Amino acid sequence: MADAIEAIAEKAAALTIESTAEPKLTPAELKKQKKAEKQARRAADKEQTGAKAESAPAEQTPRKASIPAEKKPSKPPEKPKPEKAPPKQAPKQTEAEKPAPKSQPCERSQVEIFSHLFAQPRRSGLENTHKDVHPAVQQLGLQMSSYEVCGSSARCEGMLKAFKRLVQAYETPAGQSLPRNLTHSLGPQIEFLKSCRPISESMGNAIRHLKKLVVNVDPSMEEHAAKEYICEEIDRFIHERIYVTDAAISAQAAGQIKDGMTVLIYAKSAVVTQTLLKAHESGRRFHVIVIDSEPLHEGKASACKLTAAGVEVSCFTYASAGSVMSKVDLVLFGAHSMLGNGALMSRIGTAAIAMHAHGKNVPVIVCCESVKFSGKVALDSVAYNEAADPESFGDVKEDGCQVLNLMYDVTPEEFVTMVTCELGNVPPRAVPAMHRLANEGI
Repeated sequence: MADAIEAIAEKAAALTIESTAEPKLTPAELKKQKKAEKQARRAADKEQTGAKAESAPAEQTPRKASIPAEKKPSKPPEKPKPEKAPPKQAPKQTEAEKPAPKSQPCERSQVEIFSHLFAQPRRSGLENTHKDVHPAVQQLGLQMSSYEVCGSSARCEGMLKAFKRLVQAYETPAGQSLPRNLTHSLGPQIEFLKSCRPISESMGNAIRHLKKLVVNVDPSMEEHAAKEYICEEIDRFIHERIYVTDAAISAQAAGQIKDGMTVLIYAKSAVVTQTLLKAHESGRRFHVIVIDSEPLHEGKASACKLTAAGVEVSCFTYASAGSVMSKVDLVLFGAHSMLGNGALMSRIGTAAIAMHAHGKNVPVIVCCESVKFSGKVALDSVAYNEAADPESFGDVKEDGCQVLNLMYDVTPEEFVTMVTCELGNVPPRAVPAMHRLANEGI
């Protein structure tokens, strides 16, 4: 009983103590209180640190003063310092002696009117080549890109021979027909050649002929027989539309060359060179003036071939074309293409020479195969052209200057006297009819 009374008394005392204690703080108030205590401790530490720093120099000062004067080391007598000579002034440079300012790298401007000619970069290697491109097509593409194979007819012939090797190595996948799959396989080959150089008109006509030939192959024909048939047709196209055509054109154009004539040619054309050689073989004696131009110097190759055959040749630069025209009796041109409005598209510089000839009443004959005839119409040299490497002329460093190396120009039909093709001698205005007859029916 006594224990129970003591326990009750202790509980009552505890309740009395809690009631007299301070009220309990909230978490926010506790946080604020701890923050204030922390700041107070920092301030106290700072005051103590400052008091120690002030007392340290005060203790050191009397120690220094207590050193007796006799023990101070005596300084040696100072030597007189030599007088410094006045600095020499550098001689003033004259304006002529001043170094030239460093040349800033020139900025190349992009002429908007020719921007479409640079839409696709020129390929010079085999990087990112489609896996289905045949090695023969790759070789031809690189030769075209480096202008090793340059002429329109040469590129067309090389393309067809490369496609023939593709057909010989072709195997039809299981479950597919040869006409459909082989036509699809030609796509990467054509795109690769396009990336090396733009497709010429003769190449375009040959591609259309080949695709039409493949599509019309009987699906029931055996693969070996179908491949032989396609290869034979490719050989027939090369023979009839290039070899026989060039022979017929050269025979007709050679008849226009008489004894004692002076014939002017520009750059290089295989059919024009063949015409001159055939006229020389027939016993006629004439003089040839070759106009050469940069950067390809194709006229030099023409002159070498004619000279080796015994033809009398004189070479002149392009700037001399106007001055020698008074001695010329006939002008022979090759062609990249004959357009639908009768205009001639050929190596750049042809138009100016044709105008010189027209001014001197000298006849201008264009030797052109019908496979190069086109239904396109061009009034200038901008719409259909090819931009070659501008560095062929050297490194031109001029601010805001863009070197434009165009490959072709357009000669209006009034400056062309006659077009000689395998179908005969026709006026330029007859080209659209010849194109429909020779190309649209193939």
